[in-house]
Amino acid sequence: MTKQGMPDLAEAGRVAEEAADGTPLWWKIQALANESDQLLLKKLSRNDTSWADDRGKHQAGLYIPVELKDSGFFPPFEANNPGKPHIFVASMDVLWPQTAEVTRSNVRHYSNKGTEAHLTRLPKDLFRELTPASLFLAGRFARPTAGCGWWAVVLDSAGEEAELIETLLDLPVDFHHGLFPADSFGAGRRAEQDELEDLIEQFRLAIRNGTLHELVARYSVIPDPVAIATEARNRWLHANGHGSFDPWEIDAPGDAIMKISREIEYRLYRAHELKRRASELLAILAGGGDLASTVVRRYPDIDAVLLSASQQRKTRAGRSFEHHIAAALTAGGIRFQEQAVTGGRRPDFVLPDVATLRRKGRTRSDALVLAAKTTLRERWKQVSSEQLDCDVFLATVDDRVSPVAIREMAELGIRLVVPELLKRSDEAFYKEEMNVLSFREFFDHSIRRERPSLLGRIKH
Repeated sequence: MTKQGMPDLAEAGRVAEEAADGTPLWWKIQALANESDQLLLKKLSRNDTSWADDRGKHQAGLYIPVELKDSGFFPPFEANNPGKPHIFVASMDVLWPQTAEVTRSNVRHYSNKGTEAHLTRLPKDLFRELTPASLFLAGRFARPTAGCGWWAVVLDSAGEEAELIETLLDLPVDFHHGLFPADSFGAGRRAEQDELEDLIEQFRLAIRNGTLHELVARYSVIPDPVAIATEARNRWLHANGHGSFDPWEIDAPGDAIMKISREIEYRLYRAHELKRRASELLAILAGGGDLASTVVRRYPDIDAVLLSASQQRKTRAGRSFEHHIAAALTAGGIRFQEQAVTGGRRPDFVLPDVATLRRKGRTRSDALVLAAKTTLRERWKQVSSEQLDCDVFLATVDDRVSPVAIREMAELGIRLVVPELLKRSDEAFYKEEMNVLSFREFFDHSIRRERPSLLGRIKH
C-alpha cells in the first residue's frame, strides 16, 4: 500500500493483467479461491444489473443484504463525511480478473434509509446484458495481493462457470446469497467425508484382493429413474408431513417439484453415479503399471466414461422433472396422457387425452398440452411448432429466461408455468409477466376453474 492508503497501481495492474490472460476463467477462480479465506456469492436481481444497461438509472451498483453487510466480509464502515453523518462507507480495493482492472469500490450504507447497502464503483461492462439469475462471486484474500484485499467476478448464468459453482456448492433451489469457506471448491464436501472415506476403503480393499471386477459389477447399474424419483418424493413427503403428492393439498406444488427434482433426487442420483463412475475409472487405471502411460493410452476409454456420465446426467434431469409432474397430476385426480404421439410430435402431457385432442368439434378449452423442460434456452421453440388448436403450457424450473423470450412465447400462444418461488423472485424475470403462471395458479385457474372436466374427482 502507498502512503495514501491506495494500492501500488503498477503492481496491481501487473497482477490484474496476469489474471485476465488467456487462462480459463474457472482455473482463475480456483487459484484466487486458494488465496482467500472466505467467499461471498450472490444471485443477481434485475436491480443489481439494470444500472449497467440503462444510463438513466441512479443506482450504480448491486444490493448488499444486511446479513452480508454485517458478516465481517467487508471492511469496517466509517461515517467519514461530517456533512452527511448518516452515510457509512466501507472502501475496498478489488481485483477483477475478467477485465484486468483494480477498482476502489465502496459499500455504501445510508442509515436513514434502513439496513440495506450497495456495492458501487464496479466495472460496468461486466454487468451488461446478463442472463437472468447470474452470479456475483467475490473472495477476500487471506493476505493482500498487490494491495488488493478482495477479488470479484460476474458469472453469466448461461455459462459453464455458474453451473459448476451451483453444483460444487450444492446450492438450494431458494438460494439468494451466502458466505462460504474458501475451500468450498475443493474435492468433496465435509458432510460427505465419512461416506467418501468408506467408499475409498472399499475400492482399496477390492484392488488388494483382486476383486475390483466384482465391485464394478455391483455398482454398474444405477437404479431405475422411476425408483430414484419415487424415493426422493417419499423423502420430501415424510419431511413435510404429507401423505400424498396431491397438488390440491400442497401450498406450493411447483416449489415441491423443483426441490425434489433438483435437490433431493439429484443427491440420491449423485451417490449412485459416484460409485458407478469411480469403479469404471479404477477398472481402467488399476493394474496398468505406469500411471502416466495408462492414462495416455487408455484416454479414449476414460473419455467414454465421462461422456456417458454427462449424457446420462442431462437425460435424468429432464425425466426427473416429468416424473414429478406426472405424480402430481395422478395424485390430484387430473386426467392426462403422457408421451402420446400427436401429429409427429410427442408432447410430454396431453390433458385429458389424445382422443379428446383430436375430436372434431371440440372447443379449444376441452384439451390442453403441457410440455416440461428443466432448462429452456432455445428449446421452447420446439413446443411452438405444435399447431394443436388448444392452449399450450410449458413448465420449467429455469430461472434464466429473458423477458424477450417470454414475450416471444406469448406471441406464439405459449404460457410458462414455473415454481411459486421463481414467480415471485427478484432474480428471475417472471414476476410482472402476465404470460407466466405459478404451478399453484396453473392448478387452481387453468385446470380447476377453467377446465373442471379434467378432474377425475371433484376438488373443493
